Amino acid sequence: MSLSTAASRAALPAGILITCAVAGAMLAMGLRQSFGLFLAPMTEAHAWSASGFAFAIALQVLLNGVSQPLTGQLADRFGGRTVIMGGALLYAAGILGMAMSDGLPVFTFFAGLVMGVAVSAAGMPTIIASLTRLLPEEKRGRAVGLGTAGSSAGQFLVVPLAGLAIQGFGWQWALIAMAAAALLMIPLALPLADRPAPAKPGAEDGGTASMALSRAFRDPSFWCLFFGFFVCGVHVSFLTVHLPGFVHSCGLPLYVGAGAISMIGLFNIGGSLLSGELTQRWKRRELLVCIYAARGVLMTGFLFAEKTTVSVMIFSALMGVLWLSTVPPTVALCARNWGTRWLATIFGIIFLGHQLGGFTGAFLGGLVFDRTGSYDLMWSFGIAAAAFAALIHIPVRDGPRAVPAVA
Repeated sequence: MSLSTAASRAALPAGILITCAVAGAMLAMGLRQSFGLFLAPMTEAHAWSASGFAFAIALQVLLNGVSQPLTGQLADRFGGRTVIMGGALLYAAGILGMAMSDGLPVFTFFAGLVMGVAVSAAGMPTIIASLTRLLPEEKRGRAVGLGTAGSSAGQFLVVPLAGLAIQGFGWQWALIAMAAAALLMIPLALPLADRPAPAKPGAEDGGTASMALSRAFRDPSFWCLFFGFFVCGVHVSFLTVHLPGFVHSCGLPLYVGAGAISMIGLFNIGGSLLSGELTQRWKRRELLVCIYAARGVLMTGFLFAEKTTVSVMIFSALMGVLWLSTVPPTVALCARNWGTRWLATIFGIIFLGHQLGGFTGAFLGGLVFDRTGSYDLMWSFGIAAAAFAALIHIPVRDGPRAVPAVA
């Protein structure tokens, strides 16, 4: 640990570090989740196709996953504060570029490419990795749970404000206001001064990034976490993209599907906090096994249950508890097994698995519906994937990790 990190930890209480990190994650996620509100007004104003707008946002999600290991490596080398501040500037530039775009190619550049990198640099994985490095181990699980809950809270606080801004001032001024709000992430990142010092050979987190990645890639536990997070991404994207359509195909009003997504986000706040607490008190491996197994049981019950407004809301509330509850134990296992020196890099690659799963869940759900006229096969796939994820976490190492030997 560098002198700057030690000084920051001594000067700033854990509460201030956690508060700034949670607020930053809340703002980053809230701005990102607001982009769907602009589809109708922007496509109407510019005579764009809905698929063209959607492709730009899908490209953002995919590039977010691909660039996350790279921004994680930068955070590990130069500190999370520097990378988050740079990401905040990219956030503002990307949103401002979206507001000023007249053509779909320019919009795709800003919404897809620029925002894809910005979301990686200033998003939850980078913030959580920096916070984890700054806190002692006994506080990390709770802090990660709070950071994850803060992301969900942003969906409730920022997205409605963006909607009101569109109604009151128009979509272009709403985007300009969002670009200005993105700059607030810069002062929120100031306490996250976690720049690590060069590691000494043979130290617990010793070696270069390539050495750390080589150790992780040779470890079966890493691939268990990677493919488990892939399943998490499949579930999250499938439900986010297709649950409203599935509910409507069952004969329920459109507002029930919208309410289902909101219910998931609301209960995810409590689920993330609960997961953070359990990560402090329980084996992380068993916690992940239980989360994925519970998802499978819940999805099975919902598939065969009568689809009513009440059953949809109950399912959404319970799924919300399990929604991002995988994040705190996964981050904790990364820190325990491979240390915190290259945590943002290693977790960034595992997060890439999540985003690849997200792309799969969104695309495969649409493909299955187009081919079969039903989502039943996709629900069955999601249930089987939950069982796979529960089983694959059983052999994950959750004890003291091996210290690299001195050459």
